[in-house]
Amino acid sequence: MRCLPFVIALLAASLIAAPAGAQRVTFSDAPIGGLPKDFVTALTGQGRPGKWKVQEDTSAEGQRVLAQLDPDPTDYRFPLAIYMPTFPSDVEVTTRFKPVSGKEDQAGGVIVRLIDRNNYYLARANALEDNVQLFRVVRGSRQELAGADTKVASGVWHTLTLRAEGDRFSVSFNGKLLFTHADRTFNSPGKVALWTKADSVTRFDWIDIKPLQGK
Repeated sequence: MRCLPFVIALLAASLIAAPAGAQRVTFSDAPIGGLPKDFVTALTGQGRPGKWKVQEDTSAEGQRVLAQLDPDPTDYRFPLAIYMPTFPSDVEVTTRFKPVSGKEDQAGGVIVRLIDRNNYYLARANALEDNVQLFRVVRGSRQELAGADTKVASGVWHTLTLRAEGDRFSVSFNGKLLFTHADRTFNSPGKVALWTKADSVTRFDWIDIKPLQGK
């Protein structure tokens, strides 16, 4: 019986470490002007840290959004809002986002298999370039893997999906599959995050996260 507390503690630790399940993350109940629960901010590259805050937006499904507001135009500047639960390596993540402003960039992105601020996979859409691209970021170095030209309107809500399954990555925009690509750099469980670039002011409405175990 004396080992019972140890067994209970071990079970609790295993539950805490277990990867999170399917969920939709919204900001409708998050306090205005703050950072939502279970999110932390980080920066890949140079320049000022991102300024991530919850704002009201009546055009959003949840009426509140998470927005990156700092317009620092540093080119190699990638503010992140990291959702802290850990998810399986095989996962499909969709975000609804709206590029609002930016002279250098008007971009929004979603990250999977994030190890830390310098190592992850990223799908991003840019309203100034009218394209969607897939990158891997290794030790802070951003490397393009694949992409497609498509209209990305500014001031309009879009959905962007990054699906990671084994070494196969699929990127969809507004519900349409754009391309797939194979890469083996990262294949461990990791975190999900939101991403912007340079002076992009971008709003995010929600994040859908679907682990793909057994698929």
